[in-house]
Amino acid sequence: MHAQSPLPPARCDTAQRLRVIEAAFALGVPRDYGRKHRQRVVREPRELLSIGDDIHGRHQWLAPGAARAWLRMRSAAAADGIELQVVSAFRSAAYQLVIIERKLERGLSMDEILRVSAAPGFSEHHSGRALDISTPDYAALEEEFEDSPAFAWLQREARRFGYALSYPRGNRHGIAYEPWHWCWHRP
Repeated sequence: MHAQSPLPPARCDTAQRLRVIEAAFALGVPRDYGRKHRQRVVREPRELLSIGDDIHGRHQWLAPGAARAWLRMRSAAAADGIELQVVSAFRSAAYQLVIIERKLERGLSMDEILRVSAAPGFSEHHSGRALDISTPDYAALEEEFEDSPAFAWLQREARRFGYALSYPRGNRHGIAYEPWHWCWHRP
């Protein structure tokens, strides 16, 4: 990973995570969110490894196995002429709450928000195993990514590295289709 990386981001312990989830309920996240969307509260990893900067110049982190698999996958894609870029990786439940608050401030309803963002405490990003991927010449976090050579490459090759598309069309979680969101599952 990188020799002079900044310190990893703060993570929530169990008590903090529960406070964040309660705060999310207070903002309007339904109390039955986990059951309704078939999602469990996600534990944050004890250790995170640097994977370098994202497309915005922010340092990003993943759990050790996911980080090593990502770096191998990115190198394999590059060898095939495909550039994979990170848009977002680990984020704490507390940061997910900030994202929800910002969207509410912009006037979005909670229903609109929860179609495109997991509730705080339930996001795969909290696990340190999920990342949002982009490639040059395609807008980040947009469905048009599915038309890119990078997405075609990921569909063919990501499984070799333990990564899978989390939110295909019509997924059981009721989350909008996200061709950019991939999660590492121990192979």
